[in-house]
Amino acid sequence: MIQSSWMNLPGLHKVNVKNKRVLVRCDLDIPEKDDTRLKGLIPTLVFLIENEAKIILIGHRGRPDGKIDGKLSLEPVSGLLSELVGKSIRFVWDISGVETEHEAERIGSDEIIMLENLRFDSREEKNDPEFAKRLASFGEIYVNECFADSHREHASIVGIPKFLPHAAGFQFTREIENLNKVLENPERPVVVVIGGAKSDKKKYVEKLLSHADWVLVGGLLPRLVKSYCRTDGKICVCAACLLPSEKDIDATSAGNFSKILSQAGTIVWNGPMGEYENPEFSRGTEMIARAIASSKALKIVGGGDTLAALQSFGILDKMDWVSSGGGSMLEFLAEGDLAGLKALRA
Repeated sequence: MIQSSWMNLPGLHKVNVKNKRVLVRCDLDIPEKDDTRLKGLIPTLVFLIENEAKIILIGHRGRPDGKIDGKLSLEPVSGLLSELVGKSIRFVWDISGVETEHEAERIGSDEIIMLENLRFDSREEKNDPEFAKRLASFGEIYVNECFADSHREHASIVGIPKFLPHAAGFQFTREIENLNKVLENPERPVVVVIGGAKSDKKKYVEKLLSHADWVLVGGLLPRLVKSYCRTDGKICVCAACLLPSEKDIDATSAGNFSKILSQAGTIVWNGPMGEYENPEFSRGTEMIARAIASSKALKIVGGGDTLAALQSFGILDKMDWVSSGGGSMLEFLAEGDLAGLKALRA
């Protein structure tokens, strides 16, 4: 149960799903043959199966820009998920046409179907209300089990809940519970580490200082963010110095970051310090990763590159919570809310 009364997030246990058509927005955006994200779906699917729900899975993969791309089809994902859940999943090549309508009408209790990539239709990312209404017509209840995309105002995230009774899936709820530990009475100091190559993360730095004592900046962001402290000198942004190649932070910065992390009570990490895939430029990321792993602080990490780096160093299991979302994690911690959360609370 989420402790924050202001969140008021409707839970799946409170919804009667027995023999109902349940439309589940899933996190299906996975690399080839990588079922890590899919495992988070299992508790919700098992609950629905046990309650004889008629399950319709929807989601996206990649960025096809509204065009059909066979390489981004969800058909192989349906096969992987079928193996994990131990149950046949009927794949529907259609998204919102007559075929899907027919399949939704004939689906039986505790059966599962999966629709094709929602982003093959441009109306998904445009949050087209008619598209959302059409998708909603296939179900009787909507469940959001895709925290990773809940910062996006897309039809399947914020549109469908306007037309159906709705709830958060079990993994989604766990995401909010764990991230909320950073926002409410965290163990201090709170240290947030931001890296990677995405320049749009810059917008989160100042807002994160509302909760953090330190924001440590690496990757390519030091080109955009400079070090500074607030007037009391206790809440600081520390931007790393980059190597001349800009492909890693320098050893002094990595050492300084590691020292700050060693004294932390709560740590959040999103984004590597450099091109960790290249051994020549992996030192900064590995130093930070190992400093976090050895810390006694609450350790929360998120973002595909961050998780890949931790896996490559063999220390992903040292983290206390591995978020399924990178951008959504940062936005929730910076803003205290997400578009998908607002839709569920409405």
